[in-house]
Order: sequence, then structure tokens, then C-alpha cells
Amino acid sequence: MDWWIVSPGMLAVLFVIAMLASFIDSIAGGGGLLTVPALLSAGLSPAQVLATNKLQAVGGSFSASLYFVRRGAVKLREQRLNIAMTFIGALCGTLLVQHIQSGFLRQVLPLLIIGIGLYFLLMPRLGEEDRQRRLDGLAFALVAGGAVGFYDGFFGPGAGSFYALAFVTLAGFNLAKSTAHAKVLNFTSNLTSLLFFILGGKVVWGVGLVMLAGSVCGARLGARMVLTRGQKLIRPMVVIVAVVMSGKLLYEDYGAAVGQWLSHFG
Repeated sequence: MDWWIVSPGMLAVLFVIAMLASFIDSIAGGGGLLTVPALLSAGLSPAQVLATNKLQAVGGSFSASLYFVRRGAVKLREQRLNIAMTFIGALCGTLLVQHIQSGFLRQVLPLLIIGIGLYFLLMPRLGEEDRQRRLDGLAFALVAGGAVGFYDGFFGPGAGSFYALAFVTLAGFNLAKSTAHAKVLNFTSNLTSLLFFILGGKVVWGVGLVMLAGSVCGARLGARMVLTRGQKLIRPMVVIVAVVMSGKLLYEDYGAAVGQWLSHFG
């Protein structure tokens, strides 16, 4: 699909949606809730949607990561092992998803996302300050990088929240620090998946680059607010995104079935 197949008006809408989604993604994850339906409504095939969404996501996650690194919130040298394991995990997930249906993950995901939201909601002091680390070295890299990276390459929605949760619960980081480090790993897994989508020729470059520009703008603003507002902003955003994402996924999976069941009594 080329530039002229999507109307200028739709491109403008996609730019704004990408900017808003990336802003949300930088703070709490879940930006794909906005960008994926928008790309589908623009007329892209499901394969093109996944590929083009990864392109715009790379722009946002790179912009946020660069901001955090330049501000000293993340030291890349200390994250080399986590980045390497994330790359390997995302590589394996991206290869596997081409041969296996992800339907089971789609059914389980709402429960996982609800769990994350409840975890942050019911533990108000979680992430206020750094705590004792539970996992370190290769063990942490395999869980936070390899496992979540695999999930991001295989399926994807909510990966940013899973990365952040790993840093909070296993590395003992505060919420702002966890969010900053999560973005670096999220960029790694996004870029890994994108490379394979490019090789498959599925990326719609015109649409993707317009959305990437919007994503960069939104991510920079979101990253700045993470460092200035910290926990006061991140915690409620995580809970809100968890509720909205879970509701959307549950409705998509079970809404039609419930509607048909209710129609029998109408």
C-alpha cells in the first residue's frame, strides 16, 4: 500500500492517534489499543497492520528510550545482558508466531492485564522507592528480557506493562525507574519484530512513517512526564490502561457470543 491509497485526511488522523498512543505507551503501556484498530479501519490487512504498527512503535519506544538514557535514568552498559536476552526472546517469539496460532494467549491476556491493574491498585506503596532486588544477572535477564521479549514478539499487547512490572517486583526499582528501563527493552523487542516484518515485505511504509513521526512526538512528552510526575502519574495510568485493555479484549472475544445468547431471550 502506497501513500496515495490512504487519503491525506486519514493520514492526519493516524498521526494524531499514534501521538496519543505513544504518549500513553511511554507511561503505562497499551498504546496498541489505539493504533491497531485505527490501522484496520484505514483498510490495511491484518498482516500489514501488525507490521506497520511495529514500525510506529519503534519510533515511540526509541524516542522515549533516548530521552531516558540522555537524562541518566537508564545506563545502557548495565542493561546489556537484559537487552541481549530481550532480542533473543523477541526473535524466537516472532519466528514462532508465524507457525502457531496465538488464540490461547488472547483468551488468557485479559486476566493477566487485570491482574497487573489490581496489583498496582491494591498495593499503593508499591514502587514508591527502590527496594531490595530479588533477581539479578542472567536469572533476571531471562525473565524480564527473554520471557517478556518472547511474548512481545509472539503476541505483544501490554508488553510494556509486563516489562515495568518485572523491574518493580524483581529488580526492586521504583515506578519511574522501572518505566524508563522498560522502554529500552520494549524498543529492543519492537525493533527485532520489525526487522522480520520488513523481510516479509508487510510494512506499509507511507502510513508507518507518518505514524512514526507522531509516535516520536507523543513518546517524548510521555517520557518527560514520567521523570517529572513519577508515581503520581504512572500508577493511575497503569490501572486505567489495564481496565480499558482488558475490557476491550474481553468484548472482542466474548461480546458477540454473549450478544447471540441474549438474542434468544429478546
